[in-house]
Amino acid sequence: MPLVTTTEMFKKAYAGGYAIGAFNVNNMEIVQGITEAAKEVNAPLILQVSKGARAYANHTYLVKLVEAAVIECPNIPIALHLDHGPDFETCKSCIDGGFTSVMIDASSKPFAENIEITKKVVEYAHDHGVVVEAELGTLAGIEDDVKVSAEDSSYTRPEEVQEFVEKTGCDSLAIAIGTSHGAYKFKPGTKPQLRFDVLEEVEKRLPNFPIVLHGSSSVPQEFVEMINANGGNMPGAIGVPEDQLRKAASMAVCKINIDSDLRLAMTGTVRQFFAQHPDKFDPREYLKPARAAIKEMVKHKLINVLGCDGKA
Repeated sequence: MPLVTTTEMFKKAYAGGYAIGAFNVNNMEIVQGITEAAKEVNAPLILQVSKGARAYANHTYLVKLVEAAVIECPNIPIALHLDHGPDFETCKSCIDGGFTSVMIDASSKPFAENIEITKKVVEYAHDHGVVVEAELGTLAGIEDDVKVSAEDSSYTRPEEVQEFVEKTGCDSLAIAIGTSHGAYKFKPGTKPQLRFDVLEEVEKRLPNFPIVLHGSSSVPQEFVEMINANGGNMPGAIGVPEDQLRKAASMAVCKINIDSDLRLAMTGTVRQFFAQHPDKFDPREYLKPARAAIKEMVKHKLINVLGCDGKA
């Protein structure tokens, strides 16, 4: 099947009490590992590209990689999504360039300005058959060009969500309930806790409306340890507990973004390979196990965290 929007994915996810995995991609091996995992467990997918990924790998290369994945996985619904679009021009470029979904992130702007910018993107996107994700509230942390200090982060205010959705016409809404961008989400010794009370209140005010979680990587410690054991230095990298993500997926959350976990799996595996095989230099030799590690990571997420296996 051709690339799809997220509309039907989210309807089924909301009704079924699971979430769709949205995985950031920037090279061939990551695309292959993700899509091979989804194909094996029969799960729908969102492959998403950030502004930084477009700058690194080139828009055309990324689109063609995803189109190749669609050919190789003809029975899996796949959406191509812009993650954290910073402005109308970037969103327009992706809409015109083959994306089926875009995110406009004007969450750092005042409420009225966020509405104005988001509405402009929505109008253009809907005219071209593309869906739009928007954001209310700001997450702390670092992801590509998104950098927000803990002091500047803020939870989504449930009393604003209905007005925002009605005035913008957005198709899904990313909210801030305690997740955080990057691998260094929480300080060692702390117990990460999502604000399910905020999510529940949002769900009441926006019944049957798809909610999105960003900054939801779990930062698996086995890969942090693998990196550190092979020359890395990642002290205190802690993520969101997977049981809390599973609970969110059983509620109104229909899309969960996963980024850092894949990068950790890839980097840890490559570091370990070179430590064990210092004489090797062929990229195919060290990227093959890295791709396999990503595949196993994604399968685990699809089955045990998102609950979307068998839902393609």
